Amino acid sequence: MKIVFAALIACFVALSAKAQLTPFELSKDKNYTATYAQVIDYYQKLNKLYPQQMKLINYGTTDVGKPLTLVVLSKDKLFDPAVIKKQNKRVLLINNGIHPGEPEGIDASMMLVRDLLKNNTLPKDVVICLIALYNIDGNLNRGLSRVSQNGPSAYGFRGNYRNLDLNRDFIKVDSRNALAFTQILTTWKPEIFLDNHTSDGADYQYVMTLIETQKEKQNPILADYTTKTLTPYLYSKMKKSGYEMIPYGAGEEGLPDSGIVSFLETPRFATGFTAQHNIISYITETHMLKPFDKRVYATYDFMQHLIEINQRDAKLIGELKRKADEEVTQQKNFALSWAVDNSKVDTITFKGYEAGYKNSEVSGLQRLYYDRNKPYTKTIKYYNTYKVTATADKPVAYVIPQAWGKVIDLFKLNGVQMKQLAHDTTLNLQMYYIADLKTPARPFEGHYLHTGVKLNPVDMPVKFYTGDYVVYTNQPINRYIVETLEPQGVDSFFAWNFFDSVLGEKEYFSDYVFEDIAADLLKKDPSIRQKLDDAKAKDPQLANNAGAQLFFVYRNSPYFEKTFMRYPVGRLLTNTKLDLK
Repeated sequence: MKIVFAALIACFVALSAKAQLTPFELSKDKNYTATYAQVIDYYQKLNKLYPQQMKLINYGTTDVGKPLTLVVLSKDKLFDPAVIKKQNKRVLLINNGIHPGEPEGIDASMMLVRDLLKNNTLPKDVVICLIALYNIDGNLNRGLSRVSQNGPSAYGFRGNYRNLDLNRDFIKVDSRNALAFTQILTTWKPEIFLDNHTSDGADYQYVMTLIETQKEKQNPILADYTTKTLTPYLYSKMKKSGYEMIPYGAGEEGLPDSGIVSFLETPRFATGFTAQHNIISYITETHMLKPFDKRVYATYDFMQHLIEINQRDAKLIGELKRKADEEVTQQKNFALSWAVDNSKVDTITFKGYEAGYKNSEVSGLQRLYYDRNKPYTKTIKYYNTYKVTATADKPVAYVIPQAWGKVIDLFKLNGVQMKQLAHDTTLNLQMYYIADLKTPARPFEGHYLHTGVKLNPVDMPVKFYTGDYVVYTNQPINRYIVETLEPQGVDSFFAWNFFDSVLGEKEYFSDYVFEDIAADLLKKDPSIRQKLDDAKAKDPQLANNAGAQLFFVYRNSPYFEKTFMRYPVGRLLTNTKLDLK
């Protein structure tokens, strides 16, 4: 009887152990990634086994109607973000499946969560939050869309249910996925963020490359720690794990031999957005041509190492975040766009494959290929320094008319502190007029993204109304405030078309009626006559066009609408006492 009972116990243990294996691990060739249903089912079953140290929390709904599920792991059984911060614990946030065709993080995280719980190795001072699967919409659209990729056998589609690339949506927030993500970010307030991806591009020997927040774009206090301590630690540990890394970047002249340029993640990207919140941020990029199992295990190891150093430096990381927040609160000038500084070049050791050209069987012309029978190790150029190409001095406060509801809603969601005017009032502010901009012929991610924005600042009185919003720039979230509200910024709300209605004229004139009014204006106001004469002298076409001259007078008359091309957000430049609610 004892033998039978022991056999039953052994069988139960074996079945239980197998039940905890992920779909990836259960597949014969380790070339399978879990479906959305399998991911949620797996975590729900795991949660039943470890209910005290694991919690599943749903946030909002995605564009496909399903909630965004956050997996929270806490050794001390704490799941209240406020209490976690009071106890000076760190929060690490990991995002998976933003591009479902790049699913390594999904499967690696499932294994990692199980192992941390099963082996009782959760860190004491770090609460781990993992987004199980971010682009649920794209994951449900399962097939073989990334034709150049080496597995898995089937995977999701890059776009979500609205055909949006969710890794371009963090500033504009067109998707409900991004709304839920921002709620997670501002609720849990992580100090470190990781987004797991798969790269394409040139072939080389590395399974994984890494993107860290560009050092010139990152807060200097955090950049000093990441460049000197955190990032070198991750490179060293991954090399010891058998997954030596190199920085992710595009070839300067197509091929990596010519040197690589580090990737600049502006605020439209997840890590560019989290950097605005003074969060240390990374992106893993496993290589599409490496076997899927190696990509999964490399991602697993990277997350493990990131957890280890987060625990080791928990108190230091918390102190650095506090100092960065304080510094940004006092910061006066903010960068709005960047470009590669080609005058500053580093070098790195690169392990690649020799590139060659041969006749294409498709076109008969020359085509590129990489010869894996000819590996090499050489020193190449690394362009890892960026220069600021546009800046803005912060005002004392921005004044935002309540009419621009999406701006107000996003500011609230991002934890921006705002006050409201208690009464209708006229304020003397600096207002921007849009002097020039460039807009493409075709949309990008559903928007006609403005670039090359030039501004004409004018100090003027403007009428505002009860309930309009005042945003003082004395907050840790200042980077987000300034970078979104300064229209010349690379990912400003203006660039993403939030304010496009100000670019259209609403009033005009009847030519034959305005002729007499214009003639009277020229007699009574010599300055308008002088402007017209000067313009005609410079522009022969204007001098020979009666209608254009009439319009010129109208544009310079008191009748022309003052709000045309006027950016509606005002800049308060002095410490004026305002009557606020």
